[in-house]
Formats: sequence, structure tokens, C-alpha cells
Amino acid sequence: MKIRIGFGLGTRSKVSDPETLGGLAQGLERLGFDSLWFSERVSGTGLDPIVAMSWIAARTEKLKFGPSVMVLPGRNPVLVAKSIASLDRISNGRVLPAFGLGAVNLGEHQAFGVERKDRSPWFNEALPLIRRLWEEDSVSHSGPQFQLQDVRVKPKPIQEPLDIWLGGIAPSELKRVGQLGDGWLPSFCTADDVAEAIPQIDEHSKNSGRKSIDREHFGALIVYSVDGSMPDQVISAVQSRRPEVNAEDIIVQSREKLSSRIQEFIEAGASKFVLMPYVEPEDWNHEINCLAEETLHLQN
Repeated sequence: MKIRIGFGLGTRSKVSDPETLGGLAQGLERLGFDSLWFSERVSGTGLDPIVAMSWIAARTEKLKFGPSVMVLPGRNPVLVAKSIASLDRISNGRVLPAFGLGAVNLGEHQAFGVERKDRSPWFNEALPLIRRLWEEDSVSHSGPQFQLQDVRVKPKPIQEPLDIWLGGIAPSELKRVGQLGDGWLPSFCTADDVAEAIPQIDEHSKNSGRKSIDREHFGALIVYSVDGSMPDQVISAVQSRRPEVNAEDIIVQSREKLSSRIQEFIEAGASKFVLMPYVEPEDWNHEINCLAEETLHLQN
């Protein structure tokens, strides 16, 4: 099983100038990290993922990149398919598309123009359409949300197929992964969560008449503390997402503990990881060099 380790920038990221972002991406590539991921939050301080990924495609040659995750409800699936296919083309097959429903936040719902109750129906209709637009020459579709007649998206992605990653650990989200996804990249989870979820995802795939997800397409986004502290805002964030879990079980308290935490996830069945500092460091070059020393020996 191929172990791959990437790096992620969160919704609160303040990396927005070209020099810092370009240097970070080139440093990650030089050190041997697999990928760079961009969280999406319209009201957050992080860059728009499509814009950021376009920049990374131009500044690197091998580093993969993806959104973690891109909000799908509210977006036209034809335009999403075109954008992602174009990114895959200009990067020579390095884009990792990952989609989600979006944050449970009124401001975000207003930004995308979709009420919370309507997000799942939109997602469940749009995602298969995106896949068809990448793989079929011409797509016609008549559904509750979208009406298409002989629509074409060209050029096609370089990757055949272009695998789609989904997140989430709620029962409905695991069902969606099994029914629609090619990979699973949850956040705010434990190794036990992953071990329990994989058989459930497999069962949903089987019940939907699909093949099981590739054993190398299970992963986890792991949040860690740069300086070992656990600020109140970090604890509050965990409790709001996972009130039944201790913050220490979700947030790794230092770089030095990341290796053992990743190993726990590997034993649970995961092999693809995105490491994300909850509070960004002052010196990015120092941070990723230290991170490489602590974790990249796990890649094979």
C-alpha cells in the first residue's frame, strides 16, 4: 500500500501573497511531499481553491493539488467539470478533485444560494453529472435541478478516470462516499473512526452495485499544533464538530507526535494523509523542513 503525505492550508490561512505561496509549494515539492490542499470558505481568509490551484500548477512540476473540499451545491456542474478538467490539462494530470456539501453556516449558504436542506439533493445530482461530463463525449440529462441536452466538456482531463474524493464521517456522508466517491478523505476524525467507517463504505458500494473503493484511496486530514499548545479556540472548534471526542484525540499536539498518529491511521486502513497546522507558523520554510523530517520517512 502506497503511503503518501500531503500538506494543507485551512480556512483561516493567511497565505495570500504570490511569493509565500509559490515558495511553500516549491518547498513541498523539493522535500518530496505528495500534494498541497486548499480549504474552501467564502468568509474565510484562505484563497479561492481554483485560483490557488491554478497558481500551483504554474509554479510546480510534480506536486499534486486539490481542494479540501470544494463546495458543490450552488455551483453549475458543467462549469465545475470544465474548470477541473482544464486544471488537469495544464498541470499534466496533477489535480485531485474533492467535493463536499459546505459548512453548516448561514453566511456560506447565502454565498452559494442553496439552503441547507437542499444541499444534499443538489450534490447527489451534480456529482454524477460531473463524472459523465469528464468521461462521455456528449451528455443529456433531465433532473429536478439540471436540464442538459447534448452538452460537451472539452478538453477532457488527462487522468482517466479522474478520481473524485469525498469527505465526512456522518452515516449519510459515508453512504454518499460508497455510492458516488472514488476516495475518502475525512477530517476531525480518529483512527478508530476510519477503521469503523471503511467496512460501512464498502457495504454502501456493494449495495449500490459499484466496485469497492480502491484500498489505496482511504485517507485522513490530520490537524496538528506547531508549538504544542492547545488554544481555547482549537478546543472549541473540535467540540463544535465532535462533542463526544476529546480535542487531544483529534488535534495532534506536536510535530513529533505526528508519525505515531499517522501509523495509527495506517493500521486502521488509511494510506493518504493531509497534514494541516491549526495555527500557521511564522517561518514556513522551517516548518515544512521539520515536518518532512518527522513524517516523510513513512512514505514508500
